[in-house]
Amino acid sequence: MKARWCLLALGLGLGVSHYHCRTRCGGTSIVHLFEWPWRDIAEECENYLAPNGFAAVQISPPSENVVVTQPWRPWWERYQPISYKLCSRSGTEQELRDMISRCNKVGVKIYADVVINHMCSASAGEGRRSTCGSYFNAREEEFPSVPYSASHFNDDKCTTASGNIENYQDIYQLTASAAQVRDCRLVGLLDLAHRKEHVRERVAGYMNTLVDMGVAGFRVDACKHMWPEDLKAIYGRLHNLNTEWFPEGSKPFVYQEVIDLGGEPIKASEYSRLGHVTEFKYGAKLGSVIRRWNGDKLADLKTWGESWGLMPSDQALVFVDNHDNQRGHGAGGASILTFWEPRMYKMAVAFMLAHPYGVTRLMSSYRWDRSLVEGRVGGSCQDQNDWMGPPSYPDGSTKPVPINPDGSCGEGWVCEHRWHQISTLDALLQTGMPAGSYCDVISGQRTAAGMGCTGKRITVGEDGRAHFTIKATEQDPFVAIHAGSKL
Repeated sequence: MKARWCLLALGLGLGVSHYHCRTRCGGTSIVHLFEWPWRDIAEECENYLAPNGFAAVQISPPSENVVVTQPWRPWWERYQPISYKLCSRSGTEQELRDMISRCNKVGVKIYADVVINHMCSASAGEGRRSTCGSYFNAREEEFPSVPYSASHFNDDKCTTASGNIENYQDIYQLTASAAQVRDCRLVGLLDLAHRKEHVRERVAGYMNTLVDMGVAGFRVDACKHMWPEDLKAIYGRLHNLNTEWFPEGSKPFVYQEVIDLGGEPIKASEYSRLGHVTEFKYGAKLGSVIRRWNGDKLADLKTWGESWGLMPSDQALVFVDNHDNQRGHGAGGASILTFWEPRMYKMAVAFMLAHPYGVTRLMSSYRWDRSLVEGRVGGSCQDQNDWMGPPSYPDGSTKPVPINPDGSCGEGWVCEHRWHQISTLDALLQTGMPAGSYCDVISGQRTAAGMGCTGKRITVGEDGRAHFTIKATEQDPFVAIHAGSKL
């Protein structure tokens, strides 16, 4: 006769064999505190993230960017650098330093989103409309605060008539198409020539400034638009991590944004030898399953992973949504789940945190006033307000993130990472087990005498129900009891 088991994971119970310790054991889930001010991140590290087992924060780009007023202060202005000075609407350089130090002191790493593929748009004009007040001239490609001049950009390499990327899909002319995607301007953004020694030195210098301050790694933006050999040359110049917080000889953790849904000549696998790579198919496919589209069923997730066409687990940085595709940009299409659909979103995030595939990243967003064409989401419809920046005052400065008495956030900040259903399971559930006290065999084991337990004790009532509390960020977010673990 088989022993009776009750296995519970924070997410979906799919069987013991699917759950193994991976790189996030001991806590390596990342939360992207999108557009948060540095002061608020420091407080969140100390008051919530560290106590709840989060391993790291991805911060918005810390470098100086152009100030865009048409439309008014959009989120994407952070992705148009003017220099590598460290002042942005998230705060000053000193506030950044203080945040990194405070988070490191409580064991929460900081990963910086770095924009090194390009500078601002060619249409950004001339002047000092930048977050540090640095002068620039986009028409002449002059950025004296770096410094960069026209010779440091790829204009001589791009062969399209517009100077922009015009064709991503020509899979029959691999070399020409790849060169266009990597040597021409991405939506008009001035494309840096990373093959040039001066550019490599400046980019590596910027990243090393952050490493020396205590940053533990990077999310590298738009890697698809840079040649892998150039990135290898830049990464090879990075310093070891600061020994005040990390073991001697530790290297920065790098994860690279490469959108690869198939059908294009540039593949994510070209970058996996350099570091982890964002797996955009993860959110798209998982969203389809949770929505039950195309005949997909939750039971199908028993085989979730590489057999679904995902990259190898040890190369993947995974997420349900990100700051781009939650607005319909980037990749994934209508299947992407976001906080706007909270029930299904909570299911998807809980599954991601419980499943062993990849390194996980949670999104922490802000609300904006959507203006949906024809009043519906998905398909060909477009949110006309998808540009809107974070909650802010009339002068464009970002509002703080207030924490309400119930632990939620106010002022338009969503804080999905604080949602109780995502961070913790606290429920009375049917186990199908006889009444009694059981030892959770995931967190411990029965003692030799048989009456003690080195882990959690689970009490099953006469009706077969038991109360479970599991945090998603625990080393093993599971509970298992069986007939042999009864005390």
